[in-house]
Amino acid sequence: MRIRVEHSTTYCYTEPVRFGRHRLVLRPREGHDIRVEQMRLQVEPAHRLEWVLDVFGNSVALVDFLEPADRLAIVSEVIVERMAPFPARDLHGPWRIAFPPTYEPLEAAIVAPYQAPSFLDGAGPVQAWLQADLTTDPADAEGTMVALASLVNRTIRYRRRAEKGVQPPAETLELGTGSCRDMATLMMDAARLLGVAARFASGYLHCAASEAGHASTHAWAEVYLPTLGWRGFDPTSGGAITPRHIVTGVSHHPRGVMPVSGIYVGAPSAFSGQQVTVKTEELTPLLC
Repeated sequence: MRIRVEHSTTYCYTEPVRFGRHRLVLRPREGHDIRVEQMRLQVEPAHRLEWVLDVFGNSVALVDFLEPADRLAIVSEVIVERMAPFPARDLHGPWRIAFPPTYEPLEAAIVAPYQAPSFLDGAGPVQAWLQADLTTDPADAEGTMVALASLVNRTIRYRRRAEKGVQPPAETLELGTGSCRDMATLMMDAARLLGVAARFASGYLHCAASEAGHASTHAWAEVYLPTLGWRGFDPTSGGAITPRHIVTGVSHHPRGVMPVSGIYVGAPSAFSGQQVTVKTEELTPLLC
């Protein structure tokens, strides 16, 4: 499967303002199941741009602007190739992981930060919700994570939010609604309270809305299980991720992988709005 993604972000101002450094997490993470075939990144106004790898292994573009402007535009166009995941596996001995998982000493020190809830103050309501509603399987950690994604999906009604940041998981539970980022954060912290290392994943979902050009970025959670490694689960859809999920960044906290982050220097009233669109298209496979 080859997928073209066009991600456009535009900020408008009523007068020219100066821009501080911006951080762009837009390039898909490559691996055995995904390859970036080509990428084009356009940024206005005039700027200097440098690519770096952050502590999580994400490709991050750092942008320093050279002139003020009343409009900031960022357009990323990327073509990725999705390959079938490997190795193939059946649910037999080495692949069936007990729940809660036990991490070997070499891994334990690395995954420890991914086991601490991001919103510790609201852990009580999340813990109570898990005890009341989640059915766990002591013989199957991965199946338990599928059940957790399904539980978040049944509990929380999706609501697209324009506000910045994410809701604390306890607030998402209280409201019963949340964006994909809120639902991913709830699942991530819930998994951590269950003793499973988990991280936040941001990227794109190739779906009907994105094909029509009406989508935005998407978010889900990844959990780390011995032998199985990092596995993605999308509570917005209620199950494991698919080849239509394209991850651009992962972090121990949602704020670590905001697609576009930065500041401007000017009057607060100068900001007049922003527009974000994501459009995807499935392309013809290349001939060998």
